[in-house]
Amino acid sequence: MLSAVRNNVRSYSTAVKTLKIGLIPGDGIGREVIPAGKQILEALPAEHGLKFEFQNLDAGFELFKKTGVALPDATVEALKQNCDGALFGAVSSPTTKVEGYSSPIVALRKKMGLYANVRPVKSVEGIGRPVDMVIVRENTEDLYIKEERVYEKDGQKIAEAIKRISENATNKIGKMALEIALQRQAVRELGGTSLHSKPSLTVTHKSNVLALSDGLFRETIKKLYDSNSKYASIEYKEQIVDSMVYRMFREPEIFDVVVAPNLYGDILSDGAAALVGSLGVVPSANVGDDFAIGEPCHGSAPDIEGKGISNPVATIRSTALMLEFMGYPKAAAQIYAAVDSNLAEDKIKTPDLNGKSTTQEVVDDIIRRF
Repeated sequence: MLSAVRNNVRSYSTAVKTLKIGLIPGDGIGREVIPAGKQILEALPAEHGLKFEFQNLDAGFELFKKTGVALPDATVEALKQNCDGALFGAVSSPTTKVEGYSSPIVALRKKMGLYANVRPVKSVEGIGRPVDMVIVRENTEDLYIKEERVYEKDGQKIAEAIKRISENATNKIGKMALEIALQRQAVRELGGTSLHSKPSLTVTHKSNVLALSDGLFRETIKKLYDSNSKYASIEYKEQIVDSMVYRMFREPEIFDVVVAPNLYGDILSDGAAALVGSLGVVPSANVGDDFAIGEPCHGSAPDIEGKGISNPVATIRSTALMLEFMGYPKAAAQIYAAVDSNLAEDKIKTPDLNGKSTTQEVVDDIIRRF
């Protein structure tokens, strides 16, 4: 679906390609689901001509509590120098301020130039609401630049945060979203299943209130769309973010590709997971021009940590998404098909999907379907 966005689809031959994948379990159930992704890669049939080497890397809140560092420089350097792609598990997010701590995945996105978070949300036929959308979230700006201050006025504290939207970053995310829309249509025309007959892009914003910042986001993508005849086949739409949330839950089947600034994209993509049953089945990839990190959408889930019942599907799908961006769509497609077959059968599933299976039982069942 997505590898052509990078114009990086690999040709398949009898030669075996060895890829080095960084594994960053992070916190909580990340330590249980990242091994599932590793097992899936190791089990891929030989016909794909792929072998994998793995490098275990550190990051997370638990690491910070032990060392005072949430994202070691060594982790970033290993990804840049040694790895072809990576998988990131989950990170615990303290609800109150912890002096010196900052989210390692947010920092990693910035340091690796991963400006897009791509989250496909697709239902399995016969299960739940019909959904087939991709949410493309700008990953580097908006309120997530974390430039905040607290000051006092008239004896009362006031907190302020800067919301940054730049033309450069918006052009990059807009182009990514438009290219994904074209590629999804190309897959449909080759016989891929979809709810949609033609491509569309929905730009989500709040420029009726934030006329300058969200206004720049909307105007930049509209200009990009209008200035390139390549995108003429894509239906261009806009949605105010509150209306977008309402319509996404009322009629999710109308949305194909959705692009949004960082904060709105974060909220929309987690909300969309409710349409397909669980955050445990929704994948994502953090993507730059030359690197991709697969990352399941769920959190560290401390309530089920260590019980062996965390859902590995989001991580397995994120592993496939990583492979797509690395240029191996056939291998990715086989993983997607095996996962969809498991979900459609609706027997071997973890408790978040009202099942009784363990993490490992789900992994074994998906591998059995290769």
